[in-house]
Order: sequence, then structure tokens, then C-alpha cells
Amino acid sequence: MSNVLEHYHFLHEIPELGFQEFKTSAYIADQLEQAGLKVTRNINNTTGIVAEIDSGVPGPVLALRADMDALGHIIDGVACARHTCGHDGHSSVVLTAAQELLKEGAIKKGRLKLLFQPAEELGAGALAMIDGGALDDVEMILGFHVRPLEECHVGQATPAVIYSACSTLEATIKGAPAHAARPHLGVNALDAAVQAVQAVNAIHLPPGLTWSVKATRFLCDAGVTNSVPDEARVVWDLRSQENAPMDVLKEKVTLAIQHSVAALGATAEVVVLKEMPAAEIHDEATEVIRAAIVEVLGADGLLDTKTTPGSEDFFYYPVKRPQVKAGFWGLGTNLVPGLHHPEMRFELSSLEIGVKIFKAAAVKVLG
Repeated sequence: MSNVLEHYHFLHEIPELGFQEFKTSAYIADQLEQAGLKVTRNINNTTGIVAEIDSGVPGPVLALRADMDALGHIIDGVACARHTCGHDGHSSVVLTAAQELLKEGAIKKGRLKLLFQPAEELGAGALAMIDGGALDDVEMILGFHVRPLEECHVGQATPAVIYSACSTLEATIKGAPAHAARPHLGVNALDAAVQAVQAVNAIHLPPGLTWSVKATRFLCDAGVTNSVPDEARVVWDLRSQENAPMDVLKEKVTLAIQHSVAALGATAEVVVLKEMPAAEIHDEATEVIRAAIVEVLGADGLLDTKTTPGSEDFFYYPVKRPQVKAGFWGLGTNLVPGLHHPEMRFELSSLEIGVKIFKAAAVKVLG
């Protein structure tokens, strides 16, 4: 048995939010150094790590990427960090694969780079790694994600997961305060915000496209119950299976918010809090993963490509560095009740399979 469960249990108990993965990063870097890998910490002044196995023989440069951050939740009224997206599993798999590949002398040509990335959930970690030069010499990069039960069972894997583009927009809506007994003297920001939510709900894109938009946060409080509130903040989550329609959707949402609140005499400032691009996956990288899955799980374990409305900042790598061949696969884990659920859980035995698939893929490129 590998060390993957030991790594997982340690990381699972120290969840940290994006760009705050100090204990997580230190543990991973220490483990890599103790195994004999060359390690560079604090990529671009963040918690990001790049480790490397150099064969000493000319050849391609392959990168395996894992994300490290946990999610923020409010549970029983208390704000906390919790690993509810499986990033502790991702880091454990890539860390273990790196240790075993070095120990076995499996890298015969070129170089293997290991990218441990912060802040995936913020949509900023991949960009930080790119700006820090982590991808400058990489020719192919492979990432993966544990998958929900309805997509993929333990003993199965998909060679490609086609993620959607995601944008998070926040509107700060300004009205005018007044006594609740004299509402005509003010502009009710709460009314304007409700109007904005309804206006966004009325947006339509061509029916052949896969997209959605919905309000996910509504904050408004005058501080007392007998005053007209003069400010409200509303957040919308936007999804699109392709990048181009996302630009159209953002424009339509922004106009719907601004025009609907203006009808009531309010104003709205709309800003983008976070966005991630839709998947761009390279056929050659996908074929490497496909062959690795079949080698580990057999033909019966190989599933078709999966499409998901979820988003992943991994795809900033091929978007910002189009010369890099990117592949992203999904590991069956029997994950329930769902990603980002406070009680998310999966079968830990699946992590051993993840290690084997990543090792097989690395050997196919560099062995």
C-alpha cells in the first residue's frame, strides 16, 4: 500500500482557505523534499509549490497539477474551512505518485513537474502559478477531480471532464434612506434589488446553448425595521458551457440589473468577483489519460467523456498558455451527497486508483 491515505488523513484535518494554505503547503513541500525531489516553495509569493524530477535525459516536460485549498462554510452559525471538494485527495494522490515515481526510477526521459496550486476555489490560484513561471517550460499538463456518485463509480474513470465557464457578479444597489412611514421620500434598495433579481430571471439565450444564471446571495439591512434601506448587495452565479456565450450573458445580466433598478430611481454598480474559463482539452493529453485508465482499470473501467456545469480554474493553464497540451480526467469515488456539500464524503480506497492512473500516465510520456 502507498502513503496516499496517510497524506490524506493529515491534510483532511488541516483545511485552509485559498492563499492561506500555510500548513498544507509546508507539509507537502516537506514530504517532497524528504523523498528527494527538488522543491521550490512560495511560487509568486503564494503558498504554491513546484517540485521536479529530472531524468537527465532530453525529453518532454510533463506537469501533474493538484489544488490544495478548502472551502469556506457557515455551519451551525460558525464560519469554518472544510475540505468539501476533495482537494485534500487531489494533493495526496499527486504527492504519492511523485514519491513513488522517483523511488522507482520510472522517469527515464525529460522532466516531471508537480504543481501544487493554491486558491482554486477563488479562481485565482492557476493565474498565480502561471504568473510565477510554473508553466514556462511545460509541454503537457494533466489534472483530475474526484467525481460524484451519479457520474462515476469506484473502479471507473473518465479521460476527460468538460467543465463550464463560470462568472460571479456582485451588484451594489444604492437607493435613498427614509422613514418607513414616509417611503415616498426615499428609494427602497430592497425593492430595487428584488426587481433586479426578477429582471435577471427573465434573460434568455438561444435554446441550443447550455447556460444558467441565478442569484446566490442577498444582503440588505437598514439596521432598524422602520426605515427604508438605502443599500443592497446581490450576487449572481453565471454558467456557460462555452466561453463566447458567457461574454453575452455577463453583458445581459449587467444591463438587466442596471436598467431594472433605474426604473425605481436606484443605481447599481456591477463588478465581477470571480470567473473561470470553460474547458479547453487537448486530444493528445486525453489519449495519454485514456491509455493509463485502461492499463489500470481495464476497458470496463473506462467511461466516456463527461460534461459538467461545474467550473475549474485549471483551464486557465491552456487558455493563458495555449501551447501547453492540457488534459483533465475524472476519478470515480462514489462521492456523496455532492461536491461542496458540508457533509461531502467519498470512498478513500479510490485514491489508490488515482495514484496508479497518474503514475501510468507519467510513464507513458516520460518512461
